[in-house]
Amino acid sequence: MNARVRQPQPHAVHSDQHAASYYAATANRALSYPTLAGETVADVCIVGGGFSGLNTAIELAERGFSVVLLEAHKVGWGASGRNGGQLIRGVGHDVEQFAPVLGEDGVRALKLMGLEAVELVRRRVEHFRIDCDLTWGYCDLANTPRDLAGFAEDLEDLWKLDYRHEVRLLQPEQMHEVVGSDRYVGGLIDMGSGHLHPLNLALGEAAAAASLGVRLFEDSAVTRIDYGPEVKVHTANGQVRARTLVLACNAYLNDLNAEIGGKVLPAGSYVIATEPLSPAQARSLIPQNMALCDQRVALDYYRLSADRRLLFGGACHYSGRDPADITAYMRPKMLQVFPQLENVAVDYHWGGMIGIGANRLPQIGRLAEQPNVYYAQAYSGHGLNATHLAGKLLAEAISGEQSTGFDLFNQVPHMTFPGGKLLRSPLLALGMLWYQVKEKLGM
Repeated sequence: MNARVRQPQPHAVHSDQHAASYYAATANRALSYPTLAGETVADVCIVGGGFSGLNTAIELAERGFSVVLLEAHKVGWGASGRNGGQLIRGVGHDVEQFAPVLGEDGVRALKLMGLEAVELVRRRVEHFRIDCDLTWGYCDLANTPRDLAGFAEDLEDLWKLDYRHEVRLLQPEQMHEVVGSDRYVGGLIDMGSGHLHPLNLALGEAAAAASLGVRLFEDSAVTRIDYGPEVKVHTANGQVRARTLVLACNAYLNDLNAEIGGKVLPAGSYVIATEPLSPAQARSLIPQNMALCDQRVALDYYRLSADRRLLFGGACHYSGRDPADITAYMRPKMLQVFPQLENVAVDYHWGGMIGIGANRLPQIGRLAEQPNVYYAQAYSGHGLNATHLAGKLLAEAISGEQSTGFDLFNQVPHMTFPGGKLLRSPLLALGMLWYQVKEKLGM
């Protein structure tokens, strides 16, 4: 490690605060909500204070429901407050695979919802005037000619969907228009996607929910759920009684519900943030201030912050174990893309869990045996937009509205990962290693 690298901020997490990160250091609100004590009653109880829970709460409150939201730590504590901040169109990976279940019309509807999801974030930010550094512009980066050919197909698909934003292909000689690296052979620009400060968005949405009458409780981990026509949700010091329950814990569901717990695998993802760069340095790395992401199995994603730091993330880790030193783990990956940053210090590092599903489609539905229990999880790296879509679809279903979107997601079967709690992470890590070997061999 270069001698100029500063001692980065640790990523240790405590229940009474957010994970130490660049986002926590630059949060523009200091919010605090009480711990649940005693018994309270609501139409809907939501477990999980990330984007899924917050947006479901907002949508339900706007429809007139009384809502209680329980968060085990702080609002935005999990992936919602730690992610790469990339707001990218689409839900799921290769949604054509679901044609046998949903039909061609259903697949088209999924694609359209993937575009709508970004617009939901745009509208949420505008309506509640949330200051979260929302910036438009994104580029998919091709690592191989095969990737670039796939982008051409994506472009044609977006035209067929009447996508209203600018999208265009970049050839190899055009890549320095968007990135100061020689690592890529092409790209696909999308001006309808972009990037933002995720923790400030989550905090803004928490304030919006509270303004609508949602009762939020922090440091209120759920210890037990009694199912039935009326659900009873227990914490260490209190209890919520509600007609409807929403489980919105994603990678942090743990053992709260066995039926859906085995269908989502927590996988580690990590980010480093450099010291602030000069305007010239920042322009040389990302000339148009876009969010960028490559196409490898262990992908790289990166962007500039509002104060011109490079936020570089990726290295999705399926082993269940965090690297001993995140900076030592991530900095060489950054230097492979940007060797010109050899003498630039790293100020922050952090990590957290994202929820992975076997088929890479978000899991949005209700429990088969408990029809008053709904859930949303397993966004597989597309959580920033898909969580907002999930909140809308869950609220439509709970309120009895016709929701074609909820019905489509609820139709898709999701595999339980094999191996049980102890073996499913190592087994998936082995499988992903095989895909990485194939990738290196060009298979």
